Amino acid sequence: MVRGTVGLLALSSMVACSAVSASDGETASPAPVAEAKLTVFPQHKADNVDTDALVTVGAVDGTLQSVKVRAAGGELAGDLSADGTRWRSVRTARPGTTYTVTAVAVNPQGRKTETKTTFTTDDAERTFDIERMLPNKDETDLTVGVGMPIMIEFSRDITDRVAVERNLIVRSSKPVEGAWHWFDDRHIDFRPKTYWPAHTRVRLEARLAGVAGGDGLYGKRDHVLNFKIGREQITKGNIDNHHLTVRRNGKAIREIPMSAGQGGAWKYYTTSGVHLAMSREPVTIMISPGIGPGQAGYYRKTVYNTVRISNSGEYVHSAPWSVGSQGYANVSHGCVNVSPSHASWFIRNTLIGDPIVLTGTPRKLEPTNGWGHWQEDWKQWLKWSSTKSFPTGTL
Repeated sequence: MVRGTVGLLALSSMVACSAVSASDGETASPAPVAEAKLTVFPQHKADNVDTDALVTVGAVDGTLQSVKVRAAGGELAGDLSADGTRWRSVRTARPGTTYTVTAVAVNPQGRKTETKTTFTTDDAERTFDIERMLPNKDETDLTVGVGMPIMIEFSRDITDRVAVERNLIVRSSKPVEGAWHWFDDRHIDFRPKTYWPAHTRVRLEARLAGVAGGDGLYGKRDHVLNFKIGREQITKGNIDNHHLTVRRNGKAIREIPMSAGQGGAWKYYTTSGVHLAMSREPVTIMISPGIGPGQAGYYRKTVYNTVRISNSGEYVHSAPWSVGSQGYANVSHGCVNVSPSHASWFIRNTLIGDPIVLTGTPRKLEPTNGWGHWQEDWKQWLKWSSTKSFPTGTL
């Protein structure tokens, strides 16, 4: 017991001695505060950086307060990690462009550290752009039918299909499952698995600036397309019954007697399948296919109120000369003949992209004949997709 007490007294004496020493006019130095440190990649003044190289910024002994990656052509977007210590770009950079990275980090005591670096991306040997896009973004009223695909034509052949396809972002107010489909190296189209829901807003973000389209080939710029899906209107007709039924939002709103292709020669059959309304033309000049002036069967006729449904010359149009056969017999050269009053109503009530489904003939609509996208089932459609099906992002 005595020894334990002595040990305790000795320890107390040492503590007291230490306390006296600290109070003899000397103040203990506080532990140094570590400033936040920043790391940036690519390194400062790096040159010939690949456009698809990730820009990354990290913070040590602190968290990132802001990161800006700017160039003359705009800002490079990025994501911040959940713990606030890492940032990385989510877009490809533009070719032949100098970027400035400005990053600010803050340590636990609130002290800020800032760094500014620059890097320059590799020049593009060649660039590609979107040459044509449908629906047409120059139209003032971009309200289309439920069957409308998104169609893109590039200015050059694309060999890196995956890189391009994964940068074509589709968003919609009502998420749907959809997929892109390559028809060849310059044409890629998007459609949902089933028709778009009525009254859906759709946005395409083609984030192509700096995207590799092939060896030495990079995207020239980004594109954005916004359009709306209108009411659901689907027209169906059996060639043998000689009538069209127009349904809007599931309800039949009009019955239209028609006269379709007379057959005989293959080109005089109306094609069976899911057509889409491709254009609405007040006046169309129709000329006999493959037959010139002076030859038997030649014709050149001015036709009014036409709705195009294929690239092989098929329309739903006004045909006052065949009104007596409409509803009873097929006498046309392949078009769908309707009366002038029905044609006037149909062109006014049809949106580009409305499905027009015809059945009853041996000649099938080819998927590449106009907008025959719905002629392929979903499995066939996905066969030509590099990234396969995905749900659209939300608007």
